[in-house]
Amino acid sequence: MRIHHLLQALSLASFAPSALSKLTWQNTKFLFTFGDSYTTEGFNISAGVDSPTPGYTSSNGPNWVTFLRGTYNVTDTKVFNLASGGATIDSTLVPPYLPTVLSIVDQVGQFKTHLSHKPSGAHWQSNNTLFAIWIGINDVGNSVGWANTTFYSTLMAKLTTQLDELYDLGARSFLLLSVPPVDRSPLVIQQGASSVATFRTSLEDFNNQLSQTVHRFQARHKNLDLATVFDTRPIFNVLLDNAQTFGFVNSTGWCDAYQNGTPGRTTQVSPCAPVSNYFWLNSLHPLFTVHESIAHAISTTLSV
Repeated sequence: MRIHHLLQALSLASFAPSALSKLTWQNTKFLFTFGDSYTTEGFNISAGVDSPTPGYTSSNGPNWVTFLRGTYNVTDTKVFNLASGGATIDSTLVPPYLPTVLSIVDQVGQFKTHLSHKPSGAHWQSNNTLFAIWIGINDVGNSVGWANTTFYSTLMAKLTTQLDELYDLGARSFLLLSVPPVDRSPLVIQQGASSVATFRTSLEDFNNQLSQTVHRFQARHKNLDLATVFDTRPIFNVLLDNAQTFGFVNSTGWCDAYQNGTPGRTTQVSPCAPVSNYFWLNSLHPLFTVHESIAHAISTTLSV
């Protein structure tokens, strides 16, 4: 059974579009992406607009951005991926695992420096460009022991300033992805039921506040073409709840031999099954098969 067939209707339910949205995937000429290890491909915009994309991902293959650039690219959309592995919204609020990691604040700063003036090769316009942000996994994970509703409000206030910054630079279409249910990741599961419950509560709080933040942002800017949250949780949950149906041999753990990546997408090291048969590459990062489901759902829902 192909994943796409079962998830197509679900993807539509995961998407909450703004009223009278004008931008669709079919007329998106430029895509700027911001985020963490679930999004980065190792692209370095500071090296120039035409710098190659190394393709360093956490998914042992294409990630959702790569799939949108390639498999589901219907109008030769040009992608600039500014994401940085380990990113948080603001490093001064939630420090990343390394000081060299670029936060969303830093990534927006890079956009402002290198891309906002629409240089040759990136001559984007407000009506043909989508700004996509997938952030929050590390914000929640790095602060789960001390986060509270007030703290997440602080994070959302900082995220709002970045949305406003992009708006002031001409952005009119925004897609934000919710934090997936990483309480179901091996990293959290192995910490025990109490940690799972705490993490789940924090994720729910963060995602609820994310939706409220986007709603308020949209209400303040009446001329937006698109401002929406794509909820990744139903897709993750369907895949995890029906792991055997979708061919995953393990949905709660990973194979140690694969955790740092493999030479190919179907590499097999005995006694493990082929790497492509796992949901998780390692303790936190899903494989490219999961990312393709996300990309397919986004391209489908943006085409409605």
